[in-house]
Amino acid sequence: MPQTEPHVVIVGGGFGGITAAEQLTKANVRLTIIDRSNHHLFQPLLYQVATAALSPGDIAIPIRAVLGKRSNMKILMGEVTSVDKNEQSLRLADGRSINFDKLILAPGAQYNYFGNDDWEEHAPGLKSISDALQIRERILCSLEEAEQLDDRKLRKPYLTYVIIGGGPTGVEMAGAIAEIAKRNMMRDYSNFNKNETRIFLIEAGPKILNGYPESLSQKARKALENMGVNVLLNTPVTDIGEAKVTFKEDSIETPNIIWAAGVAASPLLSSLETEQDKTGRINVRDNLSIPGNPNIFVIGDAMHLKQDGEPLPALAPVALQQGKYVAKIIQSGTADSKPFHYTDKGTMATIGRAKAVADIKGFKFSGFFAWLLWGVVHILFLIGFRNRFRVFVEWMWFYFTFKRGVRLITNRWSEDENKTAEVKDKQ
Repeated sequence: MPQTEPHVVIVGGGFGGITAAEQLTKANVRLTIIDRSNHHLFQPLLYQVATAALSPGDIAIPIRAVLGKRSNMKILMGEVTSVDKNEQSLRLADGRSINFDKLILAPGAQYNYFGNDDWEEHAPGLKSISDALQIRERILCSLEEAEQLDDRKLRKPYLTYVIIGGGPTGVEMAGAIAEIAKRNMMRDYSNFNKNETRIFLIEAGPKILNGYPESLSQKARKALENMGVNVLLNTPVTDIGEAKVTFKEDSIETPNIIWAAGVAASPLLSSLETEQDKTGRINVRDNLSIPGNPNIFVIGDAMHLKQDGEPLPALAPVALQQGKYVAKIIQSGTADSKPFHYTDKGTMATIGRAKAVADIKGFKFSGFFAWLLWGVVHILFLIGFRNRFRVFVEWMWFYFTFKRGVRLITNRWSEDENKTAEVKDKQ
């Protein structure tokens, strides 16, 4: 391949990065895609791995398998630590340097603990397969601990679950745990009953699913409460310690704490030395490039762009449309293009088995039909026939049997804790 062809580098193998890469495989460019892991992950279904409904392989696929073997493409596993926009080069954690002619930054986001980074040890977020497996083992280990305690008061913390954050991830997680705690796994334990379990969904604001219509937010809250979830609104967390969540006037003791309260942009973006919003996202131009440099594009969860007076949401459909848009700009070879415009095809969130809410172009749905829509859309978004088929089979199995299939404990949680302790000891 002649070296005169422009070198396009894509950072991130999520929805935006993969979509852009697929489009550019047909372009007359040299293409490099870099991600810290070797797989594309369907993050919207991570909570189902965390709650033992799906296996990691159901929602993840190797990037090489997605993009295939292309003569103009190189796929690298590595972590990009900085961007030199003047030299048009990237620096990787292992010291490598990679030059580019065009750069697409799609590094995603990370959970934001609002300056309380020590909370992460006790309240993991849900952004990776590793996070999901850690949470799954916490839940399963707590049930095993509770089974071995005859004193109801002593086992109470192990049968208590706290999810912090009332967005789609928090709502879906609370609903899934309620199904586990109140129905699915209770038949496997004899020393306690479903009435002993407590699930709390904690939201600092006045409603859950902020950004959804008020009617759907209320329906989601009512559905969760009917499933046994205690929804606490206007309840900001003041502290998280080992097996304890503290609020202004109360606290809850439990080792089962899950963080879903907000995200912050990748720290990589700070190296661009351009304007960022309060969460660290880059304020991009209307063609998704950064001010002063038309060769660098930022898409997905990493960019901040207003449309109709409101910032574009950090959703998979936004990243997908942006990936296609930027790829077309690079293919055309010109900076002149229509401003990016996001076509909103609707939002939806599942609450539990046959329960969901959806807002599709102003039409509002809830209950079984919304759940069916949610399932169809998520299966279609999965990359690869094998993934779609397996997820469909797993969901049908769960729907008719109420049984979750992946309930293995492999000591991942204790191993992670030991590694953390070893690091602290060395420090």
